[in-house]
Amino acid sequence: MADKMIFSTGDYVVYPTHGVGKVTGTENQEVAGHALKLYIILFESDRMTLRVPTNKVEESGLRKLSSKKIMDSALTTLKGRARVKRTMWSRRAQEYEAKINSGDPELLAQVVRDLHRRPDQPDQSFSERQIYEKAIERFATEVAAVDKTDVEKAQIKLEKILYVPPKEPEPEEGDGTEVA
Repeated sequence: MADKMIFSTGDYVVYPTHGVGKVTGTENQEVAGHALKLYIILFESDRMTLRVPTNKVEESGLRKLSSKKIMDSALTTLKGRARVKRTMWSRRAQEYEAKINSGDPELLAQVVRDLHRRPDQPDQSFSERQIYEKAIERFATEVAAVDKTDVEKAQIKLEKILYVPPKEPEPEEGDGTEVA
């Protein structure tokens, strides 16, 4: 079995349904009479270890971190206007979950952008808030890994990009305020 080793110990990788993890090594195991070489991946935020067969990397969706260029494109997506479809929430929630579990930074940015609420907007429902939190956390973990910083700083960076100050109401004529 001559599996090509794509990742090395210490590499940060993205597993679509769990986000960013760190390859801590490889091991050989025998499963159902088959010898397998496995990547051992640690997801610190979930306190979870995942073993992925080296010959199933592509099939599982395991990938290297996004490039700076791809991440910049995803960050630009955050600056766009929210595009919320007029379909039922349950259908949109399924679409958002699928985008989150794709592990694609561009799709994660779309979910964060579409579910983000400014202070002057109505509150989110509980399920909207949960999906938003999951998406921004997953996105921030990859931004942090690409920027070589911590998740809190990455989350602050995302929130700064998302923040749009509320507009000041225009003073009406004759209400006693002077406009210079």
